[in-house]
Amino acid sequence: MRLFALACALSAAATTFGQVQFTPDSVAVQIDGKPFTTFYYGEAAAKPYFAPLRSASGKIVTRRFPMETVPGESRDHLHHRGLWFTYDDVNGVKLWENDPSYTNKPNKGHVTVKSNSWDAKKAVMTSVLEWRDEKEKVLLVEDRTVTFVTSDPKLRVMDFRITLSAPNGEVKLGDTKEGAFAIRLAEEFTEKRGGVITNADGLTGMKQLWGKPSNWVDYSATLDGEPLGVAMFDHPSNPGHPTRWHARDYGLFSLNPFGQKGFDPAQPEKITTIAAGKKLTYRWRVVIHPGDAKSANVDALYKAWAGSNK
Repeated sequence: MRLFALACALSAAATTFGQVQFTPDSVAVQIDGKPFTTFYYGEAAAKPYFAPLRSASGKIVTRRFPMETVPGESRDHLHHRGLWFTYDDVNGVKLWENDPSYTNKPNKGHVTVKSNSWDAKKAVMTSVLEWRDEKEKVLLVEDRTVTFVTSDPKLRVMDFRITLSAPNGEVKLGDTKEGAFAIRLAEEFTEKRGGVITNADGLTGMKQLWGKPSNWVDYSATLDGEPLGVAMFDHPSNPGHPTRWHARDYGLFSLNPFGQKGFDPAQPEKITTIAAGKKLTYRWRVVIHPGDAKSANVDALYKAWAGSNK
């Protein structure tokens, strides 16, 4: 079993620890005593992911498939699991479209969690992950810090700080739309069900904003009678800001700082190189809010975050 040396001593049974609950293959996170999400180490999925994600009112905003089978949900794209971060061209290795069940996808890699710890006072999860090829060579090491922000009880907020390094020689991330920091949302967020996609520049709908650079993108929908939205923010300090968006009408919601020609054939090919001993750092925020982008004032939320986190 390729996995990790967990930074806390774990037993076979779950152990309650502050606002999280550890098991040998997951960490369940609660906010104000209510379930929010679970971090799965991804052994069965070839990558770690958070699923499901819930609003402050407790409604699940992510698609449950393929972890669960729910009537009425789509069953495409087995590699779309909750909230995750991978990419599909890392020295030619596929780490996005890499579900173990795919037998027609050569050169698949996987992501292994080597350590995971929780700071109860700061509500911070710290992880070290290895991006590996089929022969178990480590291509990238990902140092990840996730902060669960609880200052506004109406919101559910996750701040990601991700640093990528190449311990075994230069790594090139190619130019493809298949990536990178992503959520697969519940069926109600699809455009055919009335979901609305909006970006920071006022564009709406997949045909208008897919592949375009923008500070943020928001999806909104009505779940069980409650208007809700999910936004992702790209920090101004990130390499290549503002990022392009692989935001699709069927509920896939992904920012991609590496793709360019993959979105727009008129653009030159973009190759992102991480030299041995060098690092790339990215900061992203996920916000689950009541209402749509306008009523939740998502642009103001973005500017407040970007301005206070320089």
